Amino acid sequence: MKSTITVDPLIRWDRKMGLVEEPVIIRVKEFTEESAESFEEDIAKAHNTGQPVVPVLIDSYGGQVYSLLSMVSDIENSDIPIATICVGKAMSCGAILLSCGAKGMRYCDKHANVMIHDVSAMSFGKNEELKAHAKNVDRLNKHVFQMMATNCGQPKNYFLDKMDEKKHAEWYLSALEAKKQGLVNELSIPSMNYKISVDITFE
Repeated sequence: MKSTITVDPLIRWDRKMGLVEEPVIIRVKEFTEESAESFEEDIAKAHNTGQPVVPVLIDSYGGQVYSLLSMVSDIENSDIPIATICVGKAMSCGAILLSCGAKGMRYCDKHANVMIHDVSAMSFGKNEELKAHAKNVDRLNKHVFQMMATNCGQPKNYFLDKMDEKKHAEWYLSALEAKKQGLVNELSIPSMNYKISVDITFE
């Protein structure tokens, strides 16, 4: 993602640092407790910069669904619109996070790829514990797919039905196919431009 700075010639370049809070650009490569915590901190920081939107760059193979849900909560509770941008890949949790960008602010590089699959998790324990775990995984699967369908303007069970059709195999999409499914709005990478200026008046 390109980020450009325009500085008023009245401001010495070597002194511009420290004059303003530079906009926050969040990069998501994995979904872990640590990355979810950093995501929350970055969203909070962005609320103090004056920026009109928070870009979230996604280049990820996926990770933990609970960490994903923490990030989704941060997005839903943000007072600033969140733009999601797929660069390279948005797989598993990455695909779901991609769908959580604000309306009209979901981007994907034309060379990027998206992959959707069922929630999966390993578990150990007694028979009844395994049954409870399987029930919870099924609940999480329905929750994230229905959330993604709502984000994409599709019927509630759209992605659940799609996965049934594909016999729950991993579903790989090109950038164009992701746009057709409503996961993204634009096949491009936006830029962040900000300007530092001085206003002089004589009255």
